[in-house]
Amino acid sequence: MNIPLATPDAGFGHDPWWVIGLKVLLVFVFLVVLTLFNIWWERRVVARMQHRIGPNVHGPQGLLQSLADGMKLMFKEDLMPKGVDKVVFIAAPVIVSIPAFLTFAVIPFGPTVKIPFTDTYTRLQITDIPVSVLYVMAVASIGIYGIVLGGWSSNSTYSLLGGLRSSAQMISYEVAMGLALVTVFLFAGSLSTSEIVAAQGSHQSISLFGADIPIPGWYAFLLFPSFVIYVISMIGETNRAPFDLPEAEGELVAGFLTEYSSMKYAMFFLAEYINMATVSALATTLFLGGYRAPWPISLWDGANSGYWPVLWFVGKLMCFIFFYIWLRGTLPRLRYDQFMKLGWKILIPVSLGWILLVATVRAVGRETTFSRTTLLVAAGVVLLIAIVTMFIPQKPKPEKTTEEDRAKDFDAFAGGFPVPPPLVHTPSRSETDTRSKEGSRG
Repeated sequence: MNIPLATPDAGFGHDPWWVIGLKVLLVFVFLVVLTLFNIWWERRVVARMQHRIGPNVHGPQGLLQSLADGMKLMFKEDLMPKGVDKVVFIAAPVIVSIPAFLTFAVIPFGPTVKIPFTDTYTRLQITDIPVSVLYVMAVASIGIYGIVLGGWSSNSTYSLLGGLRSSAQMISYEVAMGLALVTVFLFAGSLSTSEIVAAQGSHQSISLFGADIPIPGWYAFLLFPSFVIYVISMIGETNRAPFDLPEAEGELVAGFLTEYSSMKYAMFFLAEYINMATVSALATTLFLGGYRAPWPISLWDGANSGYWPVLWFVGKLMCFIFFYIWLRGTLPRLRYDQFMKLGWKILIPVSLGWILLVATVRAVGRETTFSRTTLLVAAGVVLLIAIVTMFIPQKPKPEKTTEEDRAKDFDAFAGGFPVPPPLVHTPSRSETDTRSKEGSRG
């Protein structure tokens, strides 16, 4: 049997079938292992923040704790509450899980490499299309249907409210996330993930007071407001603390997860942690140079060749995962009205203004340093305005009470919970004063 080989110049679509299958298998295994590790890492880090030990029994340093939890859920009894829509109830976790895996198809892990023990070359990316970023946004949004259907089919008020909250939250913050990425497209000139990584490969310089200051080509520096808006939006998109309102224990028990158990419950959590990795990988690709080595490692000639870029990519991704964990261990949950106000009244308007500013600067100074210098100064101004806007206190509107409202007597039996009226007449303050005066005179 002759196995087809790929040449060093082979692009996407020219890989042999077995290379494509191998890359798909490796990405799947990577995501599953990463999820198991992230669960253990989150529990250890949060325990450290709370002066606890965390999981340390199963395996060295407790590394097998996540695997033990997964096996426990696998062998638990699968409960099906009465009155549920069985087909939708079972399909919901599947609808959530599959898009979580599909989004990694266009994420570049590294450049073209040679597969060990063969003469075959391939790119460390399953595929790439001209609209890869839009593909990620579109596929990731499909997971909302699974959450809404899971909450609706559970025949539970808590689950339904959690599903509605999650859908409103994810739709609101997807708008801000998409707007934050528009400026990246304007600078890179492409929606392809591999081309955006290549566009961040060269170092930039800005002219400040007559001196040229070199800066990395990462869009996290050049488009800092977009980076901040994206990071806030990705936390809200994945329903993580302090934006974990769909799963608020004190209000909704467990939200849309309340009636789920066994492997269905595990599939929802698997999708949540993979979505965390997806938005973190997308942030790494679009804002932190992707798989390219950070400074000063980039000064080494071989830093961006071979399999080394995979290490830099995973390291940047894990920095975002740690940021998720750090927020969970330090910040309290926001109120729902505060959360929606942050999205619709701050992030989206700031994103729109920032897009107009970036487009104007790009059009005016396309081939001069005016574009970069002005953009960095404008980024600081926009960020300052956004921060000031967040902390401006708003005076609550006083409630207007009419004479009719004051005249109404309190109904002790309103609301279905009877409160018996007092059997003894309680004298008012004026009556008490009158009686005391009469007693003193007597």
